[in-house]
Amino acid sequence: MCSNRSNKKDKNNFFKAINERKSKIVHLTHNDLDAAGCDAIHRIKYGKTFTIWSSVGKFLTNLSAVSKVSGKGDTLSISDLGYQKGAAEIIKSAKKNGWVIEWRDHHRWSDEEISEISKISDYLCVDTGTCATGVVARDLMPEDKWSKDIAHVVCDYDLWRHNDPNSKILGEVCTKRKYLDMVRDCLEKGSVTNEKILEIYESISKEKNDSIRKSLKHTRILEGRYKIAFAPLYGYPSETAHAIREKLHTDIEVIVSENGKFSIRSVPPVSHLIAKSFNGGGHPPAAGGSFKFTLADKVSFLVLKKNRYYQMLFNVAEKTSEE
Repeated sequence: MCSNRSNKKDKNNFFKAINERKSKIVHLTHNDLDAAGCDAIHRIKYGKTFTIWSSVGKFLTNLSAVSKVSGKGDTLSISDLGYQKGAAEIIKSAKKNGWVIEWRDHHRWSDEEISEISKISDYLCVDTGTCATGVVARDLMPEDKWSKDIAHVVCDYDLWRHNDPNSKILGEVCTKRKYLDMVRDCLEKGSVTNEKILEIYESISKEKNDSIRKSLKHTRILEGRYKIAFAPLYGYPSETAHAIREKLHTDIEVIVSENGKFSIRSVPPVSHLIAKSFNGGGHPPAAGGSFKFTLADKVSFLVLKKNRYYQMLFNVAEKTSEE
């Protein structure tokens, strides 16, 4: 009962904060480095911005919350969050309630999804050739060199290029949601990093390395058309996948959390196709999905560090070809 009261209070506070906003821009975005880059550029462009950091799983909930508050002609700008079934109806409701809807993304959308949202939103841009920050920088600040520099460092991390050492620092710091504001503010003010961010990165590095070692210890390999690694998640999914690939020379890495959610990375551009079979999606080299763990699945995963879904995903991968 206490938990229910607490949740209701948080929800009411959220509604109250949106309703009493002082900004004409509400920015609903993801909760990683790419989102921080998007938000920094929104603030460079518009100044005061009401930001909502959102997980993919909470996207529709947060979108619905905003739609229920009077828009008064203000703009709800969505970035770095892909299409989800049910979004169209919520957007229609938001439009009726006075919101201007803009949506910028870099995930894979079908032609039907693009058509559906284009008809009801004020602006939609989907570009899979860059990161979301790249889309936002090009749209909002096309002539601004610093916005382009922000997009460069963010895309380096988000698109797995790994050419800029600063992108790794920012990306890993942003795996901790509590530091998103700090990184965003740093970028907005014209710096890539600062002493505090570097200090946090150093402390995170030890924790990250310990987590990766644990994942590597329990990694299981299935080989067929692709060499696929399955490993339990102890934190830092992208970095864990990268370390596994580097050490074990795998084609695909599947990093699984105890609740069944997983991150998938792949050398062949098939991650998003495989993830679709498990209630997920994303990009060709990186995506996410969810295994529907039963209690027995969870016990097997926690105790034996494996479960029946490994073979199921392997079977899907065997039948998956590049687009």
